[in-house]
Amino acid sequence: MFPRSIPGLAAIFLLSFPWTIHGQNQAHGSNPDPLQVTAGLHTMVDRYLTGIARQDWETRAAEVALLDTRAEIEARQKHVRAKYIELLGGFPVRAPLHARITGTLAGKGYRIEKLIFESQPGFYVTADVYVPTGGKPPYPAVLGTAGHSADGKAEPRYQRAWISLAERGYLVLALDEVSLGERVQYWNAKLGGSSIGIASAEHTVMGMQSLLVGINLGMYTAWDGVRGIDYLASRNDVDPSRIAVIGNSGGGNQSAVMALVDPRLAVAAPSCWMTSSKALWEQFVPQDAEQNVSGFLSSGLDYGDFSLAFAPKPFLFLTATQDFFPIAGAHATFQEARRVYTVMGRPDQVAFFEYNDTHGWSKPRREATYRWLDEWLLHRTDNGAEPAITVEPNSSLIATRTGQVATSLHGKTVPDLTREKAEELAAKRPRLDQTQLQAAIAARLGISLAEVVNAKIPAAVEVGKIQRNGYSVEKLTLATEPGITVPALLFVPSGRKKKRRAILYADAAGKSADAGPGGKMESLVRSGNIVLAPDLRGWGETASLGGRPPHTGQYETTMRAFIVGRTMVGGQSIDLAGTLNYLASLPGVNPRKITVIGKGNGGVVALFAATMDPRIQNVISEDALISYLDLARTQLYSQSLFPVIVPGVLKDFDLPDLAAAIAPRRLTILDARSASKKSEPLSEVRSEYAPAIDAYRANHAGKHLRFEIDNSLPALNSD
Repeated sequence: MFPRSIPGLAAIFLLSFPWTIHGQNQAHGSNPDPLQVTAGLHTMVDRYLTGIARQDWETRAAEVALLDTRAEIEARQKHVRAKYIELLGGFPVRAPLHARITGTLAGKGYRIEKLIFESQPGFYVTADVYVPTGGKPPYPAVLGTAGHSADGKAEPRYQRAWISLAERGYLVLALDEVSLGERVQYWNAKLGGSSIGIASAEHTVMGMQSLLVGINLGMYTAWDGVRGIDYLASRNDVDPSRIAVIGNSGGGNQSAVMALVDPRLAVAAPSCWMTSSKALWEQFVPQDAEQNVSGFLSSGLDYGDFSLAFAPKPFLFLTATQDFFPIAGAHATFQEARRVYTVMGRPDQVAFFEYNDTHGWSKPRREATYRWLDEWLLHRTDNGAEPAITVEPNSSLIATRTGQVATSLHGKTVPDLTREKAEELAAKRPRLDQTQLQAAIAARLGISLAEVVNAKIPAAVEVGKIQRNGYSVEKLTLATEPGITVPALLFVPSGRKKKRRAILYADAAGKSADAGPGGKMESLVRSGNIVLAPDLRGWGETASLGGRPPHTGQYETTMRAFIVGRTMVGGQSIDLAGTLNYLASLPGVNPRKITVIGKGNGGVVALFAATMDPRIQNVISEDALISYLDLARTQLYSQSLFPVIVPGVLKDFDLPDLAAAIAPRRLTILDARSASKKSEPLSEVRSEYAPAIDAYRANHAGKHLRFEIDNSLPALNSD
């Protein structure tokens, strides 16, 4: 599941460090923070999302429990297959494989053919084909999907499985998954490896990025498998009616997904991956990007659908009692599968094997795999004993000249395909009118427009007050929706009571980041403004802690939101609307003179909120991402941008389109940042925001749109 080593991972963590850690240290560091409002909120967002997830998996379980006929199950199979492929982003059009054998290697009772094919034009897949030299073709075939290890298909445990099967009379196609073996996607010649780190590290970065164009990384791994089956079916020495899929860990995911998406498969045996969403959610963090599909739970799917979609064909659960994929979840999902197979009249064709060890394709699970395949593809029974096997060095199994697609073939990478798709969408994307845009925003963010526009004034509780020279700081909690508490600081100037201008200061680094004596908020309040600084969900005191490398707490929370059909930006937009309503309700505030300042990721949230809420009359976006298109184009981007990623956003709109929709209200884009965190020159910002410039000119409000590069905030006059 996780890589053994992660060379170059520090590069990405360094990129993300300045944007992600500041607010968390303020709220959760070892030194007491005098501006801390309350405690225990770092698990709040996960608890909130867990409540939604629980409703999803309980609803789905109840629906599956009602399936009492073969026809009902077959109807669900059709629905599940179509829905899952849709959630992946849809499959590409089949193109020529251009398959070629680049070398052969002789073994005892088999030969190894080194294979390269294109699953998409210019997107190369490396593989080894283990061909029996005895017996009589056509042979039963096995698609072998490697788990997350540096050597991919050539990892010794996996080689033992491929060789054992070839000796037993199976033709095996063993694939390198993207980022494994010869398919490093971020190749760095100086490092002699990935700029980011193998497997999980690369999958996280490119998987989150590919969501911008509506493609889950799992689409690429699944499509590689589909094209692998195409290749097997094209060989004269393969029986296309007897093709199985097997794999462990990340390969267990691939093999389960293949069982769902490709009806040509005859047998499936995923190892160390099958569990239940409930058990995984409660006991372990979200997995790599290809294993977490946006909308999976909210669409009524669960792990049980991988075996359900395959029924009544032979499906074997291979599990480890001490796995981090919870064994209890595997037991529960198997019981559901057993009932489904019983309804379909073949309870004998689903089985469960567990062994008391830890995660991995250990010998007992490999031998159980051999027995299962023999039973259903060769119709024979033996103990499946694996003989002593001598594996080949990785260097003997490489299909490319240099051992890497990047340096041998200079083919496309997943980031290349994401960039191409993003630019294609940008070129043909129609301009939406205000109503269409608001509907598209709500759909992409996983919220309703009413949750922002009709947000109620949240219940507020004052938990403390600090008196400073010339102003006070009130510490508040605001309940923006059930299960969500937003800590906030309210800065109120001393002196005469009058209606004042007010500022909502939404800083993703946390409410305390600019709140100290001499900070920006002090400058604003000394200028006569009432300032409210909230920790919107996921910021400051409510930021998720921890994370299991290479996954950060931000990744885990963001991914959980995606799985239940939500986004962090959507929830933060609801919080911003609620805190804005609270600010406008204060007796000392002029509700028609409120400015929203969004800083860092808060600048993106401010644009979304202002596009949906016409009451926001003045917006300043500071140090924020210049555009989603820039993020899709940038290979090494800051992981601090994970929470503002919106699945499929570039199909409908980009941040400059939001800016255009804010016209003719006041908008300042201050110190716009590239996805790599560099300050963009004004010429580039103006070019990127050409749609907004045109919209403001069309509304005769050109002066209301400003682009600035300055460390000081512009004038806050909202008249």
